[in-house]
Amino acid sequence: MKVELVHVGFDNVIALNRVVAIVSPTSAPIKRLVRQAGEKSLVIDMTNGRKTKAVLVLDSGHLALSALQPETIVGRLALQRGAAPSSAALPDEEARSS
Repeated sequence: MKVELVHVGFDNVIALNRVVAIVSPTSAPIKRLVRQAGEKSLVIDMTNGRKTKAVLVLDSGHLALSALQPETIVGRLALQRGAAPSSAALPDEEARSS
């Protein structure tokens, strides 16, 4: 099985076959999820001290924190796969332009 890696900032990469979701860390439920995962030592901090802008939920229950926006990570994935990021992959972009 081929493992796809995507760059999530500061020379950090993550295996895409392990990612369940990429979410923004601003909502209360996600903040609570990060706090609870931290208590169980299930948080992987890939921010290099920067502000967390994306939380990657992994199939193992771990959470990976990234300093890149979720849209940026999805865009890098699309470029890696040889396609331009579509508006379907980035629903917030369409809402912002309206």
